[in-house]
Formats: sequence, structure tokens, C-alpha cells
Amino acid sequence: MTDEIRLLAFSAALGFVHIVAASAAGLGQRGGLTWAAGNRESEGEVTGAAARLQRASKNFFETFPLFAALVLAASVSGRQGGAVAWGAELYFWARLLYLPIYGFGIPWIRTPVWGVAIVGIGFVFAGLFGWAGPGAL
Repeated sequence: MTDEIRLLAFSAALGFVHIVAASAAGLGQRGGLTWAAGNRESEGEVTGAAARLQRASKNFFETFPLFAALVLAASVSGRQGGAVAWGAELYFWARLLYLPIYGFGIPWIRTPVWGVAIVGIGFVFAGLFGWAGPGAL
């Protein structure tokens, strides 16, 4: 298994953590297991950390499909290593940091960390098209 595919799998696992964290944090504010077991006619508003974790999860799932598609395309086309590997590393570690930073509401750090993840996607894209080979980084 290449590093890029390993990081893709870890990123998918991180997506699961996002779902669980957002769900668990919002459950208490929405009415607990009674609400969860019901037909959920209303989503119910959440605030504070629960709302931040919900937004972090939404943000993750806006970027993850792009990352996954590019990593898979790089793998299928034999473009592993170099910029693709660097991009996968940047994306995964930035997204890993993003969840607690957003959840705890730490100001001024969340946006640069998000930016690192986006740069990671850009590196994967560049490596896929050979714009930055293994010797370029």
C-alpha cells in the first residue's frame, strides 16, 4: 500500500470521527436518545461546540471527495510520490488538527490550518499532472 492510499484510508477514518463527534456533541442539545430514536421531524438547533463540530464535519466532507478523487487518480496513473505524497501528508495532518481546533473554538488558527489542507489538495493535483516530480520537493 502506498503512503498516499494509506493517508486516504486514514482520512476516511477521520471522516468517521467527524460524524461521531458532531453527532455525539449535538445529541444532548437535541433531546438525547429519544430524539435520535424518533422520526426527527426537526433537526433541532445546536450551539457552542456542538455547532462548531457540525460545521467542521460539513467542511471536511466538502473537501474530502476532491482529495479522494485526486489521490485515487494519482494511484491509478502511477503518479505516487513527490508532490502527491507531500499533498496527502499536508491534507491529512491539517484535517486532523482542524477538528479539535474548530471544536474548541480556537480563533485565528482554524483558517490557516484549513489553508494547509487546501494546499495539500493543490499539491496532489500538481503531482497528478507531473507539474512537480519527486525531485522537485
